[in-house]
Amino acid sequence: MNVLILAAGYATRLYPLTLNKAKPLLEIAGKPMIERIIEQLGAVPDLGTIYVVTNAKFAAQFEDWANRLQKQSPETRIKIINDGSTNDADKLGAIGDINLVVTKAGLGDEDLIVIAGDNLFTEPLGSFVKYTRGKEAVVAVFDVGSLEAMKKYASVTLNDSGVITRFQEKPQNPESTLAALALYYYSRTVLPFIQNYLSEGNNPDQPGRFLEWLYTRKPVNTFEIKGQWLDIGSKETLEEADRLFRKAG
Repeated sequence: MNVLILAAGYATRLYPLTLNKAKPLLEIAGKPMIERIIEQLGAVPDLGTIYVVTNAKFAAQFEDWANRLQKQSPETRIKIINDGSTNDADKLGAIGDINLVVTKAGLGDEDLIVIAGDNLFTEPLGSFVKYTRGKEAVVAVFDVGSLEAMKKYASVTLNDSGVITRFQEKPQNPESTLAALALYYYSRTVLPFIQNYLSEGNNPDQPGRFLEWLYTRKPVNTFEIKGQWLDIGSKETLEEADRLFRKAG
């Protein structure tokens, strides 16, 4: 099982912090954000290669970071994929980037975990991966506890088996407080559907859009994340994450 970390955005909302530095490389309690993600994957058995897809502007930064990390942890296999984009106007979008890596790296024969490079968790992700065994597609969900807050997220409604029955991207009238997170598992049988989705001319950005399309064609199971989840989209959430991880040591 391989991992793909999405890190090709330009994070303009965090300017000037991200004007010349990729958001996933910003430090959280003394470590690059992306390293915090990799730490949470440490409990995953038989983990294959960690692919990081980024853009032409920041590819060299990620290469330097990966070289340093692999010297410290030789057992960690990291490969940087440059999607060739240089700004928001010519980016491929998250779904386009997933398809690029699956195609370019020849990942279609293995299962894949996809995670956004700006999503942090306080609990290890081993339980999430264990739950995916024998399933075709899984998305992590988190109970934000507020219908008002759900207007900013992707809302999911589930059946008794935890399978998605309705998906709403940033709904004005959410029916659930369960948010679908940018943490996905796609089996090798599902990966070809990404290309089908794109060939139909669908939105290549926002990874949840593929899930919204997929759940009507394949059963998409859910796994509820415990502990805390932080989506680093502002200076405030960046500072909150820094405080949280410093406190945790």
